[in-house]
Amino acid sequence: MLPQLRLAALGGAVLVALHLLAEYGAFAMIRFDTFTTAIMVQYQSTFNGTAGSMLAGVLALLCLFLLLAEVAARGRARYARVGSGAVATPERIPLGGHQAGAQLALLALVGAALGLPLWFVVRWTVRGAAQMVPADLLEALGTSLGYGAVTAVLTVVAAFPLAYLAVRRPNRVTRTLEASTYISSAMPGIVIGLALVTVSIRVVPDLYQSATVLILAYALLFLPRAAVGLRAGLAQAPVPLEEAARALGAPPPIAFARITLRLTAPASAAGAALVFLAVTNELTATLILAPNGTRTLATEFWARSSEIDYAGAAPYALAMVLLSLPTTYLLFRQSRRAAGRTTRTKGAA
Repeated sequence: MLPQLRLAALGGAVLVALHLLAEYGAFAMIRFDTFTTAIMVQYQSTFNGTAGSMLAGVLALLCLFLLLAEVAARGRARYARVGSGAVATPERIPLGGHQAGAQLALLALVGAALGLPLWFVVRWTVRGAAQMVPADLLEALGTSLGYGAVTAVLTVVAAFPLAYLAVRRPNRVTRTLEASTYISSAMPGIVIGLALVTVSIRVVPDLYQSATVLILAYALLFLPRAAVGLRAGLAQAPVPLEEAARALGAPPPIAFARITLRLTAPASAAGAALVFLAVTNELTATLILAPNGTRTLATEFWARSSEIDYAGAAPYALAMVLLSLPTTYLLFRQSRRAAGRTTRTKGAA
């Protein structure tokens, strides 16, 4: 199992590392100095200071180091097979005296990751229920849903050719193209935002502070989140199946659509879900690039929490949490169905 999980595990580790390199909001709230908070301070004081640009360059070098390490650890092993493999009944291993400790560890993890934040958010929401304006919340929710859905689709479509070339046509050029997407993802949102502001003002002034530029920024920031899942899905889609379809008379586009696209559909859905959730939570690029008057859940939460209005900010935080639940549930259902199909196929074999 571990060799089959290798690509996804390495890609997930890179995504976590890149996210921490570019994270701003959480570190700013707890007053913890990082490269990103230092860059924000420099740009706020000089708008395009040399020191901020140098710090962004260091972040790009750190990202490059992580990518080289991930490529070296990835290797050149094959991850796809055509046969069903050996049929074996999973063996349940009893934990014995470690059962209680294992269950408590899992409960503690869930409590720290979900229970504790939800408790405080719900408590502040109840306290500030009288101050909440439903119209403002619904407007921010609708805007976040719209930007998230559009960006998710466009990002998966843009990431598919990169992932396909990286898996099916690996060479220096394709690896360089793939690595370039991660470097942009490691950049803080403020760096990407200011770069797009400069380009739009000087090259296409009509696009300044438009939804097009904001969606482009989202795609640049979150392209790796779609590419990682697509790369793992394509790596496990056997090429001989598509070749067999062509040998039986199917045109190449039809064989590709019926075989490869169907096998990578779960990976595409997972990548779209990750991008959607990232867009709904993105802050710094949205603050810089969003059209005037645009309200999202993240910007409204930040504006109220910056004024120490936690009761007013809590409903927006709760909405962001609840927004992730349907997507997570659908992905869970999809993974269960895929696992069921695999089990039935092996049983038939």
